[in-house]
Amino acid sequence: MAFSSESYRDTWAEINTENIKYNVREIRKLHAVDVAVMAVVKADGYGHGAAATALAAAEAGASYFGVALLEEALELREAGIELPILVLGRTRPQDAPVAARNGIRLTVFQEEWLKEASKYASGESLLIHMKVDTGMGRLGLREDSEIASFLDAAAQNPSVELEGMYTHFATADELETTYFEQQYARFSRVVDLVQHLGRSPRLIHCGNSAAAMRFPEHCFNMIRFGISMYGLTPAENITEHLPFTLKEAFTLHSRLTQVKEVPPGTSISYGATYTSVENEWIGTVPIGYADGWLRAHAENQGEVLVDGYRVPIVGRICMDQMMVRLPHEVPVDTEVTLIGSQREETISVTEVASRLGTITYEVPCIISKRVPRVYPPDNRPGA
Repeated sequence: MAFSSESYRDTWAEINTENIKYNVREIRKLHAVDVAVMAVVKADGYGHGAAATALAAAEAGASYFGVALLEEALELREAGIELPILVLGRTRPQDAPVAARNGIRLTVFQEEWLKEASKYASGESLLIHMKVDTGMGRLGLREDSEIASFLDAAAQNPSVELEGMYTHFATADELETTYFEQQYARFSRVVDLVQHLGRSPRLIHCGNSAAAMRFPEHCFNMIRFGISMYGLTPAENITEHLPFTLKEAFTLHSRLTQVKEVPPGTSISYGATYTSVENEWIGTVPIGYADGWLRAHAENQGEVLVDGYRVPIVGRICMDQMMVRLPHEVPVDTEVTLIGSQREETISVTEVASRLGTITYEVPCIISKRVPRVYPPDNRPGA
């Protein structure tokens, strides 16, 4: 499969798949050889490109993939990816035959779903993972009685096979571990219950990125490596407590399309919210909120890198463009780095998330598909 490095825009996101491979190899070292690594590539690989990141993760040792939607799983199949895929969200029971035909595993947590899906069975066996809610309060079975009833219904349904069971931690990325320990104890008890009832799913998993790095002994026989596969910490406060240094894979770049010197008293962009106080060099950058580069970047004194300098965003960010105040005249087509490094300066995803008052997960995810994802030749999957 080819991944083009061509772009018809002067704005692009560059994805370092070598860093993705490094992060997967490092998490692989923390776990026993019989612990599988599920690379979570939902939301188009957290904005990095699902197919490319999946292939990179597989090269580094991942043997399973996680997505949120059946459509995302089918996109991976269409890209030629044959390894097992689990849909982590709920899939409609009438769509179960589509998953079965394509060897896609589904998350199931409702006895009624099993009964409804049996009406649409088409002969292919459907592999399912039972979701247990141990304290996230989102999806999953909670009570022992409903778990037992669910398992009985699954056993009586010849069209399904229980391949796995799992839960999701709500606070594995926090320094205080009391709630995490309560969830782990609850899940361990459910695992014992399932085995006592004579059910033995092949895969048992609970470790998200934070748990897989901080508590490898609590991860059973598969981990789900999501945000940290892309080099981003689940929460900034645990960075110093991680067993290895993550390498960010996402950088964002553009080029100046116009550079002009303006006299004092010149207003810039909509609403005239910024006015020059002296002669200033203003550069126009072709990225805006339609690309996911939100107006809040300017409102919160955001900076970008030009010619190795940090320069401020000035005026309101437009739908397709924004303006920056340059330290001196620079040529049109000079590269602008919004996330990444120039010379000795770096603007990380973590810095950008802090600027926006959000989490690192959001930053690459909201950069829209108008922005091409570029995989340089020396780190394309399979290179």
